[in-house]
Amino acid sequence: MPDKEKNIHFIGIGGISMSGIAELLLSEGYRVSGSDARKTDITERLEKLGAMIGYPQKADNIPKDTGVVVMTAAIHEDNPEYQEAKRRGLKIETRADFLGQIMKGYEVPVAVAGTHGKTTTTAMVSKILLAKEADPTISIGGVLRDIGGNFRVGGRRYFVMEACEYTNSYHSFYPRVGIILNVEPDHLDFFKDIEDIRRSFHRYGQNIPDDGVLIINKEIEGIKEITDGLKCRIVTFGMDESADYHAKDITYDEYARASFTVCHGGNKRKLTLGVGGAHNVMNALAAVAAADELNMGDEAIINGLKTFTGTNRRFEIKGELNGVTIIDDYAHHPTEIRATLGTAKKYPHRELWVVFQSHTYTRTKALLDEFADALREADHVICAEIYPARETDTLGMSGELLCEKIREKGTDCYYFPTFEEIEKFVRETLVDRDLLITMGAGDVVRIGDELLKKN
Repeated sequence: MPDKEKNIHFIGIGGISMSGIAELLLSEGYRVSGSDARKTDITERLEKLGAMIGYPQKADNIPKDTGVVVMTAAIHEDNPEYQEAKRRGLKIETRADFLGQIMKGYEVPVAVAGTHGKTTTTAMVSKILLAKEADPTISIGGVLRDIGGNFRVGGRRYFVMEACEYTNSYHSFYPRVGIILNVEPDHLDFFKDIEDIRRSFHRYGQNIPDDGVLIINKEIEGIKEITDGLKCRIVTFGMDESADYHAKDITYDEYARASFTVCHGGNKRKLTLGVGGAHNVMNALAAVAAADELNMGDEAIINGLKTFTGTNRRFEIKGELNGVTIIDDYAHHPTEIRATLGTAKKYPHRELWVVFQSHTYTRTKALLDEFADALREADHVICAEIYPARETDTLGMSGELLCEKIREKGTDCYYFPTFEEIEKFVRETLVDRDLLITMGAGDVVRIGDELLKKN
């Protein structure tokens, strides 16, 4: 851990992970400063907790007595604060490395990795520990309503966190309980191919100590490439009875919420989930396996999962507009899209509409056909322009091109270059009992918010 006599400065302190780390340090008496492009609810909260924050990012935001500067992978070398830190010879840490150091201060760090499902599963594990009153520290990639945000400062025993594979940032983490939910092609602007991704997850597994455990989906293709040579214990989960943890007797209610039996050895437990979808049965199996490793007990597992109703932007019911139900979902990978639409089909509705905003040009190019196939599960699709995130368009990709590909697959699809045009079309076209899902990892959520605001 850093010197408490020195200030810690965060470039981009308003980010969902950076803000959580800053809040943890503030709670432990560290002096914290930071910067961001603009004032937000998150930065205002940090200011109230004692952080000194400058807007926008500029060299003189870094206090004179700063000992460490923390930055994310999104910060480029031409950033004025990064340049100032280099000029002054300050110690510069990536967010992942810094968080990894913090994790080492906890007795039982738990890290949830995988191509998708990380936020939900991290939240499920967290809910079980909260139900047990185990006082966990929590770092999650979405807003968990039970803790009023994305970070909870708890005791020094349990640290439950979401571990993202992008730029191999999770290689800085050393969990005692590690989870791998799935391994599929994604982030191909960084990884070379699926083999490169499997090697990355294997490296993540190597960070688990000999007396730790890796909980992994047995249905992952090429699982041996990930688990071979690991010294930690391996526990598997999946739908097949050969998995250490598997589900039987699955039924769904009218809102696609599952009830099922978890089988582990001779132990059988009946669970009911508070969230919908078959994919959440898999997420729950991983969470149950982790909870058993932490000795949380059946009561906490049953109650925690039954009362878990999801995180923001994961099949989040936003409201109703003239009889049209509006739901928002973070799905931005074809597998996630299929899972979300599978859940939606079980939800009461007349016709299913999706406003889809693809995330990054590289992902769109790499998975163009897969996106079109996945979105065929909807009755109608509206394509927004691609959310560029960290990229510029050098690949000739566009929301209009994706729309054409979806039409080629036989699905009714529309393209509009602006959110305003999409909102106008929705108001004029959708009717009573239709279901509208705004979908993607960018800012597509704004469409539903604006529709409901003007209702």
